[in-house]
Amino acid sequence: MLLLASASPARRRLLEQAAIPHGVQVSGVDETAIRNNDPLLLALELARAKAEAVRGDCVAGDPWTAMLGCDSLLVVDGEVFGKPADPEEARHRWRRMAGRSGELVTGHCLLRPVAAGREGMGERLEAVTTRVHFAPLDAAEIEAYVATGEPLACAGGFALEGRGGLLVERIEGCYSNVIGLSLPLLRRWLVS
Repeated sequence: MLLLASASPARRRLLEQAAIPHGVQVSGVDETAIRNNDPLLLALELARAKAEAVRGDCVAGDPWTAMLGCDSLLVVDGEVFGKPADPEEARHRWRRMAGRSGELVTGHCLLRPVAAGREGMGERLEAVTTRVHFAPLDAAEIEAYVATGEPLACAGGFALEGRGGLLVERIEGCYSNVIGLSLPLLRRWLVS
């Protein structure tokens, strides 16, 4: 069974909707301690750190056959946006994002035992990028969205599967990736 190293309810819902048996354990990784100027490498490093932290907490006899760590971030004009720290930061970001597009990058790390007779864990590591086009918004629309509190819980400050979906004009690429994990990538990994 898959062990998801994430506190994200959106990632859990994706796995439930896809009928992928899983458990959840929050990794406890301090995301601010991991730095990298390359957004793709940063997402991968964060995903790996989460999967490895959960693996370290597992004991013999646990039912987990694989550990999945994910981390998402939004890149707009070279600037990396994780979760906004407060409403003011969310407002500032939305003023920059409105009417523009960005790249939503999700790092994925899957750890699972290697073949019988060998020790250790096999690792799959990959980032998936999806282009997100945001609607032009006025100050009142931005304020109304920030007031919902939704932007504070999401990488990039929006939830495609929530009220933020109204503010996205279109996406190019993997839909589930924008929500927090690429189901097509995970399917390929789980069947191989």
